[in-house]
Amino acid sequence: MAAALRKILTFGSMLLPYGVHELKRRLKNRHKFSPDVASSLAENRQLAGLHAGQRCFILGNGPSVKGLDLSRLQGENVITVSNGYLHSDFDKFQSRYHCVPQITYGLMTSEDVVRWFDEMHSHLGAAELFLSSTEAELVRKHNLFSGRTVRYLVLGESFDERPSVEIVDISQPVPRVDSVPVMALMIAMYLGFKEIILLGVDHDRFLSSPYQYAFDLKVQKGKDITVNADGTPRRNRHDDFQQAARLWRQYRAISNIARANDIRVVNSTPGGALDEFERRPFQAWFEE
Repeated sequence: MAAALRKILTFGSMLLPYGVHELKRRLKNRHKFSPDVASSLAENRQLAGLHAGQRCFILGNGPSVKGLDLSRLQGENVITVSNGYLHSDFDKFQSRYHCVPQITYGLMTSEDVVRWFDEMHSHLGAAELFLSSTEAELVRKHNLFSGRTVRYLVLGESFDERPSVEIVDISQPVPRVDSVPVMALMIAMYLGFKEIILLGVDHDRFLSSPYQYAFDLKVQKGKDITVNADGTPRRNRHDDFQQAARLWRQYRAISNIARANDIRVVNSTPGGALDEFERRPFQAWFEE
């Protein structure tokens, strides 16, 4: 009887859509980490409150950065993201931390990512690196970032499923992000920074259409699956607005967490569309 029942259940499961099986697989494996990732998450606990009471600048890669004198950041705690080491004045300030979110493979192959990570490593100076756990095996396999402190975040659930206003604990799985500054904000708050200033976080592509950077890409040039060769988006407005709404909800969640924990997040990006945080001109930080 039991054997017959198992056969019926097995046959029934074959009729389920592929997405159901994929969901079951992800739910089963979502808390299974490789030894490298598990060790990194445990070590992330040492970062809690490391910069308590200090301020930091999160430097995005939007074209608005071109009008900023980044040499003013020398001596500041700076968190850069993705290709941020290509900023023209990067050598004048050097970042303390650097963040790369989960990578979307497509036009970017594993070989491309290895080349990108090698380029990144050669430019980053002494910065500590935060990666998504999805890249841990690639880093291990190719022995990348030799001599550099590399930490991992497990980007899992949605911010929509996290009503808590407690600071996100990066020693545990954290919400996935639609843009890397959100990842940097979670890290900055966990590190204890009480004043977090955003630069180059433009997020106005849905208004201006062409997607641009503050610099010319190198290894990653032409590898963005969301835009055409001329920088215009491949998605239609409907999909663009859906993605923008999801991103804004993530920033709203970060804003709520910051307010609940007496953390001041200020957007000093010249222009841009992000309106979830108070504004202050970049130069004002250096006139006090």
